[in-house]
Amino acid sequence: MQKMNDVRKKILDWKELNTTYLKEMKSLVTEIKASKEFQVISYFTYSLNISHEPGRENFCLGSYHIQNIGGKPLTNPYICIKVSSDSVFDFSGKYLYKNSKQAVRLTNAWERLNESTNKEEFWLKPNDKFTLEPSETVSFSNFQIKWLPEASYSGSIQGFTYGDEITQGINALNRININGKVDIVDDDEEVYEDE
Repeated sequence: MQKMNDVRKKILDWKELNTTYLKEMKSLVTEIKASKEFQVISYFTYSLNISHEPGRENFCLGSYHIQNIGGKPLTNPYICIKVSSDSVFDFSGKYLYKNSKQAVRLTNAWERLNESTNKEEFWLKPNDKFTLEPSETVSFSNFQIKWLPEASYSGSIQGFTYGDEITQGINALNRININGKVDIVDDDEEVYEDE
């Protein structure tokens, strides 16, 4: 009989301990949800198609994401995507210019804020997203970076996020670094095999 009472007491103790833990976890979750801190992160996702042969086109398909993981909104978000100046990369994406005569507005399109002649910096803002609320994400999707390697190459793509609350900007959590070595084969060389 004593063993049975001991088991019942242990079960009751265990239930009380679990109840205490559950109350503490609920309290912590409530604190996290009620967080009033401003916190925004940004990052790249991308895939590459690379051929290390002269004259064969290579490309990177990527997206730049801004995610609000805090408790306050980000107003008037905009980004800068910077392509390294010494690279052979050609950047393109789904963006329009303010004075564009295009009759149909593209969904999820972004507006380019700087001059089209600048091939290193792309300042962009979303056309239809003026406030990024807590737990929301906005993405500059499916941009392309193309290049034709004629020799060894390297370069990077960096991202920066801005808004009314972050006028100095924040760096993306990652960057896209691409480099490759192209072996030049001399067509005049004769190849001999041992017989």
